Amino acid sequence: MTAPASDVILQRMMALHPKVIDLTLDRVWCLLAALGHPERALPPVIHIAGTNGKGSTQAMIRAGLEAAGKTVHAYTSPHLARFHERIRLAGELISEDALSAVLDDCYAANDGHPITYFEITTVAALLAFSRTPADYTLLEVGLGGRLDATNVIDTPALTIITPVSIDHQQFLGETLEEIAGEKAGILKRGVPCVVGPQEEAGLAVIEAHAARLGAPLLVHGQHWHVWEERGRLIFQDETGLLDLPLPNLIGAHQVQNAGAALAALRALGYGETACEAAVTRAQWPARLQRLRHGPLVEAAGTAELWLDGGHNPAAGAALAEALTRLSPRPLHLICGMLNTKDIAGYLRPLAAAAQTLTAVSIPGEANTLPAETTAEAAQAAGLPATTADTVHEAVEKITAAAPNARILICGSLYLAGNVLRENG
Repeated sequence: MTAPASDVILQRMMALHPKVIDLTLDRVWCLLAALGHPERALPPVIHIAGTNGKGSTQAMIRAGLEAAGKTVHAYTSPHLARFHERIRLAGELISEDALSAVLDDCYAANDGHPITYFEITTVAALLAFSRTPADYTLLEVGLGGRLDATNVIDTPALTIITPVSIDHQQFLGETLEEIAGEKAGILKRGVPCVVGPQEEAGLAVIEAHAARLGAPLLVHGQHWHVWEERGRLIFQDETGLLDLPLPNLIGAHQVQNAGAALAALRALGYGETACEAAVTRAQWPARLQRLRHGPLVEAAGTAELWLDGGHNPAAGAALAEALTRLSPRPLHLICGMLNTKDIAGYLRPLAAAAQTLTAVSIPGEANTLPAETTAEAAQAAGLPATTADTVHEAVEKITAAAPNARILICGSLYLAGNVLRENG
């Protein structure tokens, strides 16, 4: 079968810069200028940074806005199965023709100059958004914030910073304060910012940055509160109290993400209809997602099969907590991670919840941890571990020994994407 035109262009774009990540905005500004500054022609922008919860929060805001009858562009990364998932035009995934057109235009305008894959594809998303009418644009930061390719909007309608924790230290800094400073780089003078739950040190940095810019903050625990009570989600801010269903996305951390989404919707002037849709209609694959169809599910037989793409210590802790909310079943992990991640920190909270771990390497990823290294880290965390050549083999091994298991495939969004592609 012939590869889609967009795949060919994307492959060509990967050769434009020797590094995958090289944080600066200079190349982005040059390409935007060559294209006539499409970033100045976008519908009102909601810009979202943070370490964990960006995608879930964006999905909830989009569900709320669409329930209120608004059309919404959305940009997210990385994709799971197909690049098209990164760009949603007025509520629909970008078509192959539209994607190929903006990629071609960006490649031609760049004229062979060095630019990273993420930078040029982000510009392509902005170009697509500028060409299609909508009511809002949701932009999710790729890495950090201050020097991220999405940080080119002079005056967004709103910014959001979800919980900040230690991740990507090689690019963002070794301390929580340094990383929070990079995330706070999306703040703009006079533009309100919704701030999700933060550690005290990170919040102090965000507050200081906002004070310098005169950016009003709507901070969790100060200006808005969210909690679970008797199987309901309760949200309160100065506008009043909302009594809503729990989020359809599973886990206590999704209650906190919902709080940020609700605070954003209220700041934009939306009421209870939009807020209820935000928590009940959001769809976000590979976030403790139950797989119900496909070859892997068939191989699992009577075992449950779940998928999650979290990959840092905070995500591991949130995942371990969320698993306690499911009905009791023996838990077995299939795990593959990148060598840039804190595997010990990720596995530590999960080791107490699981009975075994089967380690795999992530197919097609140069930076995958070898399965043997992942297994050694699990053993060091007190979790019995073996290896398998493929996820399918791992599922078969687990179900042969524990037919009524709950199997969780976890450790990386790249592994999750591979699973979703292979499982149809």
